[in-house]
Amino acid sequence: MTHSSQDAGSHGIQEEGRLYVVDSINDLNKLSLCPMESQHLFSLEDKIPNAGTAPGNGRRGLFFVGLLLVLTVSLALVFFAIFLIIQTGNQMEDVSRRLTAEGKDIDDLKKINNMIVKRLNQLDSEQN
Repeated sequence: MTHSSQDAGSHGIQEEGRLYVVDSINDLNKLSLCPMESQHLFSLEDKIPNAGTAPGNGRRGLFFVGLLLVLTVSLALVFFAIFLIIQTGNQMEDVSRRLTAEGKDIDDLKKINNMIVKRLNQLDSEQN
């Protein structure tokens, strides 16, 4: 049983060695150090599928672009909502300041009105 596991391990090492040899030959072909006939013997590019041509990558890319667009729009809406909340708070502070200022003015007007009424009552009582 241990012999079969060693065979599997040595088989993997042999395959890695073959891939290394093929890769080295391809590198030599790229440098034009090998004859032209050997260029087509060990082409890994033909055996390994291109990751960009797998079916569904277009949909996946479109999905991620759509997701990115939705996240960007939602982030913009959140910032807009925060901006509106801050603006509303500032306007409420302005209104409350005006109301307190007008309240003081109204109190002053009431005092002046009371003084005028008292003075008119005094003048009316003096005339009678």
